[in-house]
Amino acid sequence: MTPAEFDFLRRLLKDRSGLVLSEDKQYLAESRLLPVARRHGLASLSDIVARLRAGTPALEAAVVEAMTTNESFFFRDKLPFEHFREAMLPALMGARAAQRRLRIWCAAASTGQEPYTLAMMLDGLGAKVAGWSIEILATDLSNQVLERARSGLYTQFEVQRGLPIQLLMKHFAQKGDMWEIEPKIRAMVQFRPLNLLRDFSALGRFDIVYCRNVLIYFDAETKIDVLGRIARQLAPDGFLILGAAETVVGLTDAFRPHAERRGLYVPGPARPAAAVPFAAVARTALR
Repeated sequence: MTPAEFDFLRRLLKDRSGLVLSEDKQYLAESRLLPVARRHGLASLSDIVARLRAGTPALEAAVVEAMTTNESFFFRDKLPFEHFREAMLPALMGARAAQRRLRIWCAAASTGQEPYTLAMMLDGLGAKVAGWSIEILATDLSNQVLERARSGLYTQFEVQRGLPIQLLMKHFAQKGDMWEIEPKIRAMVQFRPLNLLRDFSALGRFDIVYCRNVLIYFDAETKIDVLGRIARQLAPDGFLILGAAETVVGLTDAFRPHAERRGLYVPGPARPAAAVPFAAVARTALR
C-alpha cells in the first residue's frame, strides 16, 4: 500500500467512523485488512483501496468493521456500574417516582456485555423496580458485533471475564462450548445499528447515556460534536458515563463532572462542585 493509498484509507475511516488513524499505524491497517482482502478475493491492500475508490458499500462496511475496536466485557471497570447502582438509579428513581419510567442508552455497545450487565443489575433489584418501565437501547456501528450481542452467546473466556459466578449460574445456560444468556435478560435490551457521526435525534430523550471508550478514537472536533448532540438527547437531570481515559473537560460546557464520582457527568456548564446535590428522596429510593 502506497502512502497515497494509506492517506485515502485514513480519510475514509475518519469520515465513516470517526476513527483517527495516525501515520505510523499502517502496520495495523495491514494486519486487520489483509483477512478482509482474502475474503473478498483481493490480492492486496492496494486492491482494497482501488475497490473503495470505485465505491463498493459492502467492502467499505467490512473495512470499517475490521478497523474499529470491539472490546467489551461484563462489569468492565466496575466503577461505572457502582455509579449506576449507588448514584444514578437512586437520583432518577426519586425524580421519576410519578412517571416510573427510565430510558438508558448504551452507545458503542459492541457485543452487548455492557447493556446486559445493566439488565442483570436491574433484574436483581426485584420489587424495587416492579411497575417501572425501564428501556435499555444498545447501539453500535458494527452490524457484525450487534448480531453477536443479539444472540446472547458468549465463550467460556468471555463469561469468566468480569462476570460473578452467581450471575453466570442465575442468568446463563451452557450451550455446547458456549454460554447463552437467558431470554428474560435478552428481552430487556434493544439492539440497533447506529453511527455516532450521523444524526441520532430520532432516538428520543434518555435519562442515562453510557458512551465509553469510543471518544478516544475521535479527534477533538468530532468529540465536541458528538458530546453536544448527546447533551441534546439527555434529560436535564440525566447522567453521562464516559470511559476512564475520556473527559469533557476542555472540550465542551454541555457537561460538567459530577462533584463526587469520577467518570460521571451531568448536563450544564461548569459550576462549583457543591452544585450537584441529591434530594433526600433520591438517597433512599433503593434502600
